[in-house]
Amino acid sequence: MFTGIITEIGTVKKIMSDCENTAFEICAPRISKNLKIGDSVAINGACHTVVTVNTMLKRGVNKRGANFTVESMPETLRRTNFGDFKIGSRVNLERPVGVSGSFDGHFVSGHIDGVAKILAIKKDKNSKIFTLAIPKNLSRLVVEKGSIALDGISLTVISIRGNKIEVGIIPHTLKETNLGIREVGERVNVEADLLAKHVAKLLKCK
Repeated sequence: MFTGIITEIGTVKKIMSDCENTAFEICAPRISKNLKIGDSVAINGACHTVVTVNTMLKRGVNKRGANFTVESMPETLRRTNFGDFKIGSRVNLERPVGVSGSFDGHFVSGHIDGVAKILAIKKDKNSKIFTLAIPKNLSRLVVEKGSIALDGISLTVISIRGNKIEVGIIPHTLKETNLGIREVGERVNVEADLLAKHVAKLLKCK
């Protein structure tokens, strides 16, 4: 389980594809030093399993490296913006919340529901307002002042009209996540609120 509070911005260093899976090598000095094979990491909100962690030789001393690798199955590539990744792409990273950890965002499962397109970005004093088009089938799961995860970031919905939503991004979030370099036309991963999805299913069953 994740909270939507980003730990570090990583950089895509390598993309390796074969006929079945695609692997991504991510440079992330802060979290890589504590990673081990089998650990979970949310990349732009999509939960992945670490399959390698590099070990580098630095000044004659073996030291845990700054890079780790994950593999994405075809379903992940279809559901997320991972297909947009290029060498040098900046990605949001979060480790799962520990039992004694602080829960500062909202419940984020790391399972992406779809992608949203950024329609507009406008300044609002020291913050920015993002307008996005989310998949139409997710509109019923989003409410004004409710929670949504975009590229793994826990955000509050300012408004929703049809399938268009607005979210406000404060300076700290712009600095600590990849939203600070996002541009109009780019795509971000969307995870609707977990509680909303369960309620919607229960209502549908009645």
